[in-house]
Amino acid sequence: MRILMIGGTGTISSAITRQLAAAGHDLWLLNRGTRKDEVPGNVKQVIADINDEANVLQQLGDATFDAVCEFIGFVPSQVERDMRLFSGRTRQYVYISSASAYNKPARSHVITEGTTLANPYWEYSRNKICCEELLMKAYREDGFPVTIVRPSHTYCERGVPVSVHGPKGSWQVLKRMMEGKPVLVHGDGSSLWTLTWNEDFARGFIGLLGNPKAIGEAFQIMSDEQLTWNQVYESVAQALGVECHPYHVSSSFLAAVCPEEYDLTGNLLGDKAVSVAFDCTKLKRAVPGFCATTRFDEGVRRCVSYLLAHPELQVEDPEFDAWCDRVIEAQENAKKAFCQ
Repeated sequence: MRILMIGGTGTISSAITRQLAAAGHDLWLLNRGTRKDEVPGNVKQVIADINDEANVLQQLGDATFDAVCEFIGFVPSQVERDMRLFSGRTRQYVYISSASAYNKPARSHVITEGTTLANPYWEYSRNKICCEELLMKAYREDGFPVTIVRPSHTYCERGVPVSVHGPKGSWQVLKRMMEGKPVLVHGDGSSLWTLTWNEDFARGFIGLLGNPKAIGEAFQIMSDEQLTWNQVYESVAQALGVECHPYHVSSSFLAAVCPEEYDLTGNLLGDKAVSVAFDCTKLKRAVPGFCATTRFDEGVRRCVSYLLAHPELQVEDPEFDAWCDRVIEAQENAKKAFCQ
């Protein structure tokens, strides 16, 4: 197949790029080229700003595609741009939405593609919903060949997934663990979550490309493994070879007192604070044999090994570190005040 990926070098898409390239597909990446050295040699790179439509059309020439995959479309105007660029040029347009678009909290913790889309806490999710609605309208009225994919928390070796971190990533949380300091865990740590290794996600995603069962449909792609957040943090500590000291704080309190750039209202109240169990039966019907095989304890060991071997990824965040200490001190002082 000839496939165009808009993006192609991110956490989710990099694994898809590697697998498609290894399978010998005619793969094109359209992006700004900031990580072009990591792209397999048999992939055609179109270095461009996707918003410069005239330049994109000039570089693509008269090429048509079996699938165009949009990984960096976040607002409706970007989807409208893509429809202008690729209507009549692709047999399938795959839009990466988000499982955070599901209703928070949903009526049932078991999430299917039919679960209502509504997220009052997170503008990011509401924009994804608007993009989905725009694309499905185009499918119903004009036959635009859309497939919607909703990932949840997908991770790769370049970062360790945690629930509470600053804008510079999760390294400071790992550093606190290695220093024996307590780490913030939202709620009581017992809510259920699903983490999916990006290579597993890629296999499900690729199974939807060129798949006639995927046109006009939405699919979620996740692991079947469910973990509490306490188990997540314990697995991270074990991978580091240290003891975990979780410090539990109400999600609503964390969202209320965090700096604006942490966006814990969206990330926690609009996503990670709610127990969910994703039912991927629909995907498995469309892609027979799909199964995520990487347990989180295995995946996080790979992440930790990679981060420890790449100092450039060990980005410290002293402001976040100090904020964690202040939150802990405030809660401890509150406890003392009630015990006097």
